[in-house]
Amino acid sequence: MSVSTGKVALITGSSRGIGAELALRLAEDGFKIVVNYSGNAGPAHNVAGMIGDQGGEAIVVQADVADPAAVIAMFDTTEKTFGGVDVVINSAGILKLAKIAEFDDTTFDQCVAINLKGTFNVCREAAKRLRDNGRIINLSSSVIGVRLPTYGVYIATKAAVEGLTQVLAQEMRGRGISVNAVAPGPVATELFLDGKSPELIERMAKMNPLERLGQPRDIASVVSFLVGHEGGWINGQTIRANGGMC
Repeated sequence: MSVSTGKVALITGSSRGIGAELALRLAEDGFKIVVNYSGNAGPAHNVAGMIGDQGGEAIVVQADVADPAAVIAMFDTTEKTFGGVDVVINSAGILKLAKIAEFDDTTFDQCVAINLKGTFNVCREAAKRLRDNGRIINLSSSVIGVRLPTYGVYIATKAAVEGLTQVLAQEMRGRGISVNAVAPGPVATELFLDGKSPELIERMAKMNPLERLGQPRDIASVVSFLVGHEGGWINGQTIRANGGMC
């Protein structure tokens, strides 16, 4: 475990998948970590426990990012526990697939509420409360450039997140805060693998010239760079971490 930086990273959706890997990596980098989950506390406490076992500091905070009041309460808890927040990463998200003609209203509203409004809610609060010289990272998706059938609503939410990222970077002028998005390609997580046949997974793995699925650690390495000192000059950008898929 690295020596503590004294800095605090709040990571939404960090109980599993890419978010969990981000929490573990930034803890290794010396950040104090806020592990956020929405519905299942067990995996979140497991992540916090692993951080603690490695000598790091972490707390677990339940919050549905689609609920503005819950997001405010999450920041309140973070400030009460750690004194402030320096890095905010929007990793919470859901993936629901169907053709546009067949997409039902309830599922559409759920996707927008979590992927777009959730990111907006967290960005809005981060813009008010992040300490100067901080970092905001939003998770997008490289599927935007592939235009796969059934991904229409998911792509729409992530395209909107990229738009928010670019504008928020401009609005943080004068505070030394950078705002970027990271857009992974297919990554071997539960979210991606669920419901897909081995044949489809293999085909998607071959879409990039490195001919493999991304791993959560691949994305964590990119985020680690962006939130560190050496990544400070990158601002208002979307980094397509996809092995050259698009």
